[in-house]
Amino acid sequence: MTGYQRVLLKLSGEVFGGGRVGVDPDVVQKVAREVAAVVRAGVQVAVVTGGGNFFRGAELQQRGMDRVRADYMGMLGIVMNCLALQDFLEKEGIETRVQTAITMGQVAEPYIPRRAIRHMEKGRVVIFGAGMGMPFFSTDTVAVQRALESRCDVVLVAKSGVDGVYTADPNLDPTATKFDELSYDEAIARGLKIMDQTAFALCGENKLPMVVFGMEPEGNILRVVQGEKIGTLVSAG
Repeated sequence: MTGYQRVLLKLSGEVFGGGRVGVDPDVVQKVAREVAAVVRAGVQVAVVTGGGNFFRGAELQQRGMDRVRADYMGMLGIVMNCLALQDFLEKEGIETRVQTAITMGQVAEPYIPRRAIRHMEKGRVVIFGAGMGMPFFSTDTVAVQRALESRCDVVLVAKSGVDGVYTADPNLDPTATKFDELSYDEAIARGLKIMDQTAFALCGENKLPMVVFGMEPEGNILRVVQGEKIGTLVSAG
């Protein structure tokens, strides 16, 4: 068994939509099955999701909408993804709590780091919703911040359509090569876009490792947690 006892899983909103607007229940059920397998293996799990299957603040801004309001809409989209994942996790028999950065008492707990840690210690999955609760922050940065505050051992970045960090976008550049390992300084210097630069810098400063890997085939999340060398390990070097 690997040294990962507590992990934060970062999922993009596009995963939840299966490439379309809204939530694809079949996809969310598959993700819930994978997360449940990790919990049953004795690992504590927190999750941060994106909301790109509903709204992207930066894109709405380009279409003339106020960026602050657009970002708050994005945060609400994230909460919808969180509730969908909670539902399917509980159908798998896994106790789950959603904590949100924006107070919404009927559907979720407020974000309280020590309570989140306690939930994980009891074997519950904690899903962090509504981003940072402030505009202008990406969910990449939120994932790292939540991982640090809830004392996770690693950030696991599950990607759809790519299986690690490459020198360029492998879907556009056939000569792109994959990194097995990479330092945060190198990732920032090369301007690699797999996560935003703020997230990389925050991880690097706090020596928090990150594994970037593909969602396919099913079971990859458990394989990463159990120490298989899948994807790209990004570390402080």
